[in-house]
Parts: sequence; C-alpha cells; structure tokens
Amino acid sequence: MPNITSNTTAAALKWWETAVIYQIYPRSYQDSNGDGIGDLPGITARLDYIAGLGVDAIWISPFFKSPQKDFGYDVADYRDIQPEYGSLADFDALLARAHALGLKVMIDIVPAHCSDQHAWFQESRQSRDNPKADWFHWVDPQPDGTPPTNWLSFFGGPAWSWEPRRQQYYLHNFLSSQPNLNHANPAVLQALADVAAFWFERGVDGFRLDAVHTINADRAPYQDNRANPDFVPGVLPQQQQPFFRQLHDSAQLNQPNIQQFSTAFRAVADRYSDRFLMGELHGDDPVAASQAFTAPGRLHATYNFNLLAWDGLDIDGIKDAISQAIAAFNGTGRLSFAFSNHDVPRCATRQLKALGLATEQQQAMQLLLLQLETCLIGSSCIYQGEELALQDVRDIPNEHMQDPWGIEFAPTFMGRDTCRTPMVWRGDAPNGGFSDATSTWLPVAKAHLARAALDEAERPDSIYNAFAAFLRWRKQQPALMQANQMSALRGGATQIIFERIAPQQTLRCCFDFATLSATFEEV
Repeated sequence: MPNITSNTTAAALKWWETAVIYQIYPRSYQDSNGDGIGDLPGITARLDYIAGLGVDAIWISPFFKSPQKDFGYDVADYRDIQPEYGSLADFDALLARAHALGLKVMIDIVPAHCSDQHAWFQESRQSRDNPKADWFHWVDPQPDGTPPTNWLSFFGGPAWSWEPRRQQYYLHNFLSSQPNLNHANPAVLQALADVAAFWFERGVDGFRLDAVHTINADRAPYQDNRANPDFVPGVLPQQQQPFFRQLHDSAQLNQPNIQQFSTAFRAVADRYSDRFLMGELHGDDPVAASQAFTAPGRLHATYNFNLLAWDGLDIDGIKDAISQAIAAFNGTGRLSFAFSNHDVPRCATRQLKALGLATEQQQAMQLLLLQLETCLIGSSCIYQGEELALQDVRDIPNEHMQDPWGIEFAPTFMGRDTCRTPMVWRGDAPNGGFSDATSTWLPVAKAHLARAALDEAERPDSIYNAFAAFLRWRKQQPALMQANQMSALRGGATQIIFERIAPQQTLRCCFDFATLSATFEEV
C-alpha cells in the first residue's frame, strides 16, 4: 500500500457519501439455534468479523414476517420479525452491538409490493368497498376477459392475476403472491411512512429500498408497454423471456408519480439525524432513473444494475458503466456502486470469465475489483463473501433449489441460489461452522471450505486482510474521503485510470487488469 500522508481536517461529507456497505443475506450468514437457517443472533455473533474488515455499515436483507416465497421480499408484517430469524429483542441486541463497534445499520424495506398474506391484501381482496379496497391495483378485465394491459412479470407470465371475489385483476410485477401496493393512495404512503418511523425510532441508520422502480403510483387506465426494438434473444432464460421484449419506463416501471413516495419517505428520514435512503432500481435508462430518484428532497442515493451484468463485463463495459454514472453524478454522493448482490452470480465467477482470466487469478482479480469499487465517488456495496473471493455455486441439486426463479428454469438457468449458499466460517467444522443442523436451507458449498471466513481472517496473506489493509489506507486519503470528485476515466485496453480530487489532495488511481494490480500516486 502506498505511504501517503497528509494533514487533514475532519471530513465534511455525510457518512453515507463515502460509506463501504457490507450486505448480509440473513438466511445464509450464521445459524445460532441449529435449525439450518441463519438468523439475527447469528449475525450479531459475527459482527466483530465484519468490523475487522473495516467497512462502515451493514445492510441486512429482509428479516420481516413473511411466508418466504421470495425469501423475505414478500413481507407479511413490516414491523415484526420472521420467527426463524429471531425477535425484535434480537434485532435490538444486534443494533446495539453494531453501533458499539462503530457500524451503521441499514435494513431492507420493500415498498413496491407486499405478500398476499399481509393483512392489508387479505382485507383488500374481499370486496370492492372495504377499508383497504383501494390499497392495491385492482382493474376490471377487458371486454373479452383478458388483463387490462400487456404488462408482464419479471418472473414470467402476465403481471396481472384474477381475483374471483372482486371479479377484478390485481397487479404484481413479480410473483402472483407479491401484489403491488397502490402508491396513488395517500393512505398507502402514510402507512409506509409509519413503517419508516418505526424503525428509525429503534435506531436504524438507513434503508436500502428494494426495486423502487417497480413502485406503481398511476391510476387506471394504464398504458401498454411498447415493443423493444433493440431486443436480441440471449442465452439465459431471463433474456429469452417476453418481458425483455418490451420497454417499460413510464408505463409499467419508473412512473413519474413514483416520486410522491420518494418525497414522503425522505420527509420521514429528515425528522431524524443523519439517516440514509438508498434505492435499488433499473430501467430502460437507469442513469436517468437515478437522477429522478435523487433530485432534491427525494432519496439520498441509488444504485442500479449497470455493473451487475449476469455474464459480467469486459474492461470496456466496466469503463462505460462507470463513465455514464460519473457524467451524471460527479461531485455528489448520490450514487452507490455495486459489483455484487444477492440477485446475481458471484463477482469472482462471472467477472473471471468476462475478463478472460484463469481460475488461479480469481483472488487477485476480486481484490482489484473491490479496490476499484471503493475508489469511485459515493458509497459502495460489498456482498457477503466477496471479501473472500468466493465463487458462484453451480452444482446445487435440483431437489435442493429454493429460488422460485431458478426452480422455474433449471437446469438451464440456476436462478439466484448460486450466490446465496451459506457462509462458511471454519473449513474443518461441520457445515463449515454455519450451522449445527443435520441439513441447511441450501447446501453448504464444499468448494468454499478452503476460504472459510474466520480461517481467512487469521491468515495474513488472505484477500480479507489485503482488503482490510486497503480500507484502512483509504480512510486516510482526503481525495477519497473528503470530496466526491473525480476525473474522466482513461487508460488502454487493460487499464482503468482516473484521479480522485479534493482540495487537500489529488490521487491518481490506476487499475491494471493485465498485472491485476492497483497503484496510487499523489499528483
């Protein structure tokens, strides 16, 4: 690590404008009670490991009451804990321990839809005149009985399902068991604002807001999606689905009226000190969508899928994705970068192929990408296990698969289980130290045992320790911590070069994918 020292003043930026955020998928992090499923006390037991890495915050994927058809992204009660994950008291203990270690805590709110088991939907579906009748998108059929629009679900099939009791269709952009909330109804906005206040009052530092582009805030009559003239069938089932033959923005997705939610949610956050709202989104033009969501008085930041391509990106693709973002957001902290999350194959696998590297180069490549990501403006999100260069798990037996998307298309397409297998903590422990259970919710990957987390934290030359050292160095650099300003990207076919710029320091960052090394020079 370069030895650069400077006399600096206290950083003027908010914590979230430079934060490195560690994402935890609670079902797969640590099981504390031997049922084969990760839980909140398990996370608490591993917070020292996370703090040792040197990240600034954790983001915990949903742990609310849920039938678990989409593993927590189908919420049945936004104010309580799914029993297999623990209790509110367990969450409070986790929060207190994280704060004691200097970690901010973000939780994952799903504002676009809930579970069909939620009391709101159970009441709404009964009739057209009950108190919750207008809390979801209910629409009469067309004269021939077909759905009101050509909208399609991300998971396949129409985005409309029939409810015989109301003799109407309801909207769901994902599973039919995930009905979309009607954000045109002020009562829905208030209910979600109350959810935000509930968790802020407990001490939560921020929210990652799931799939905000799929919020629906328009009222009927809805417009059909237009055909996508640039659609090219791909090799993966999700690219072959009819969904991707359509353009969605303004009709089904990224509706302008969504911003009523952003404004209302921000108003709640602003009642508390130093809280952070980060939205996940995508769309026909993700950068433009990010600009809309982070306009004054809306969300603090967003992240999109431009760096999360399912098959990875080559160097030109990485440069293009970053350059588009920098052109729109340079000088701000309104964007978060992510090479990985719980919805795409692990970075160390998909990027290895995309960059044309050999298996033995996996760890060096992963460290380089982690360094690149955390040198860009704004915040960055690191998915659990990326600090170990864990590979994607492609050999899950069909009978053990859990993801509804993968179950639908296996074995051609394995869905998202491949990046969600349990964390391993000790290579010589049963189930890698994840659980004492006879079996776990997803199989523990044998290939991961050689890079078990606690073993790697104790090994001086591990990627965990190399990244931890880099994050310690990063915190000492004014150019990275005290301003969100950077130059345009440049570099040859194997390099990404830019300057990070602050009044106290200009730092030239060079990432070389031929030598798989990063160099930094004060200029």
